[in-house]
Amino acid sequence: MTVTPQITVSDGRLEVRGRTVLSGVPDNITAAHAAGAGLVDGAFVGATAGEAKSHHVFTFGTLRDCRFMCLFRFKLWWMTQRMGTSGRDVPLETQFILIEVPAAAGNDDGDSEPVYLVMLPLLEGQFRTVLQGNDQDQLQICIESGDKAVQTEQGMNSLYIHAGTNPFDTITQAVKAVEKHMQTFHHREKKKLPSFVDWFGWCTWDAFYTDVTADGVKQGLRSLAEGGVPPRFLIIDDGWQQIGSENKEDPGVAVQEGAQFASRLTGIKENTKFQSEHDQDDTPGLKRLVEETKKGHGVKSVYVWHAMAGYWGGVKPSAAGMEHYESALAYPVQSPGVTGNQPDIVMDSLSVLGLGLVHPRKVYNFYDELHAYLAACGVDGVKVDVQNIVETLGAGHGGRVALTRAYHRALEASVARNFPDNGCISCMCHNTDMLYSAKQTAVVRASDDFYPRDPASHTVHISSVAYNTL
Repeated sequence: MTVTPQITVSDGRLEVRGRTVLSGVPDNITAAHAAGAGLVDGAFVGATAGEAKSHHVFTFGTLRDCRFMCLFRFKLWWMTQRMGTSGRDVPLETQFILIEVPAAAGNDDGDSEPVYLVMLPLLEGQFRTVLQGNDQDQLQICIESGDKAVQTEQGMNSLYIHAGTNPFDTITQAVKAVEKHMQTFHHREKKKLPSFVDWFGWCTWDAFYTDVTADGVKQGLRSLAEGGVPPRFLIIDDGWQQIGSENKEDPGVAVQEGAQFASRLTGIKENTKFQSEHDQDDTPGLKRLVEETKKGHGVKSVYVWHAMAGYWGGVKPSAAGMEHYESALAYPVQSPGVTGNQPDIVMDSLSVLGLGLVHPRKVYNFYDELHAYLAACGVDGVKVDVQNIVETLGAGHGGRVALTRAYHRALEASVARNFPDNGCISCMCHNTDMLYSAKQTAVVRASDDFYPRDPASHTVHISSVAYNTL
């Protein structure tokens, strides 16, 4: 018996089961079918150029009259969904597309059911791929390294496409095929889920923002218990760390609004808001608070927040006691696709004031020392925020993919050593650089912030959570 592939690229057309998905496919587009039994439904797509560059945009073909749902990064940090029927409807920074391919008009072979085609832009070597459309309905493949010194003439496995009749099964099969091919991440079923997922929890952010204090945490726990919903899981969010800012308001500085995001970490221990002036011994204030939340309020798991780079503005270079992390100022450079969707006030600030980037060789030491201190205080895990900032700092470090992988490997190694329940929540991390580099991290926040005081945002928030979890 001869098993033929369902997906073909020939005569300028991308076809699935004989149905045209894209027309006008140029000759520099290549397709290679996934090797291995049971993978005839999938293929890897590549493209070649005439010169080596750090950023390429290739025309894939023209998409018309096919319903699709895609996920794209509307901000540097987060994905959301969009639906459409043609190439012009595909946004910049698209990281996933599910296309419904109808039967051809007048089809009389008895196959009238739609076929679903999943497209997953991949990481290949030091390059990352996304999809985008243009006003001519062309679907484009964009690959970039994030470092002008890291260049290529081609991407041979830039995109994986997979076909099937059940959209949910097709998505799962596609992700597992990519997992097998890349060997850089694990599917959810292979990861340990932290125990907090079984408990109702409370995060301090919307109650206090960065003004959180030890007394405020205890007040919040009491209030929730009195209301009949005592939390068993607690996240102490941004506001507990030692930070400092060298920025002073200066009329000569172009960026003033958002300058607080350039504040940098100056120590790994808690700040004075979590220390009591009445303490009679050297017990850390954070440890006292964690013990009280567990013994006095029935909390089972306590997590604390920190940014991927330490704080929003990184780690202060040469901060006392932190010199060995070799932090140095770096200035973020965003992908054109990200800035084309939505500029970000955080990035406006950091591009002028800089971020204290811990050297990739030292980042494991940083995470391990931070997490070891937290674990000694009874903390069970961390919410690691602002993760996608790393993709903007790849210049001089081998590019965005290389730097992201270095940071994530260090993070996961430290979590494994210090938090045995796999205590980590990834946040502000919806880029494929991270998603295809996560071998251990099992919990990722599903969408942009929830804004409780903005009713118009609530439906959008719920729908984004639902679609992003696909």
